[in-house]
Amino acid sequence: MFITPEKIAKNLLKIKAVFLKPDDPFTWASGIKSPIYCDNRLTLSDVEVRSDVEAGLAEIVDTYYPEAEMLMGTSTAGIAHAAITATILDMPMGYVRSGNKDHGRQNRIEGRLDAGTKVVVIEDLISTGGSVIEVVDALREAGAEVLGIASIFTYGLKKGTDRLEDANVKNVSLSNADALIKVAAEEGYIKDSDINKLKAFFSNPSDAKWMEM
Repeated sequence: MFITPEKIAKNLLKIKAVFLKPDDPFTWASGIKSPIYCDNRLTLSDVEVRSDVEAGLAEIVDTYYPEAEMLMGTSTAGIAHAAITATILDMPMGYVRSGNKDHGRQNRIEGRLDAGTKVVVIEDLISTGGSVIEVVDALREAGAEVLGIASIFTYGLKKGTDRLEDANVKNVSLSNADALIKVAAEEGYIKDSDINKLKAFFSNPSDAKWMEM
């Protein structure tokens, strides 16, 4: 049975991997004011939540990428998730560094990757999509056939979805902003009046008018 986006959203809120603060927004590195902060690394520290996440990622790979031969984690957040999911699926894994090592063989891709290998990238969070597309590009340059991405959470930002589409990269996430807003309202993490603020932000993060709603 599939682990629902709502269940993952509930888990992320419960362990405070996701914070929602529409009245006191965070500031992203870009300067954008955001009502959400997400740190999916915290899922590794909670046994029950981690079990749901890895089972869900395995379901994504089995269902949407049945031809997959290898998992590749993004550095650093996706590495542990790729390793655990690969163990569940009895599949080889590796990971892609953010840049080449400056010593030894100067690898960027760690693990044995033969040309033509059908790969799924494991990522924790999809926002604007830039970093994961760099990983996909590195794998393609190494000769891998990248089937797509399996991720824990996506903001669903237009910039991110457009980038993935332009790069011809499929992404399937365990949960998303719509599920998060729904669960957060039901569980009392946000007020009903915050729902439109959050939807406006996810629709266009660059437009700060959501804070005036």
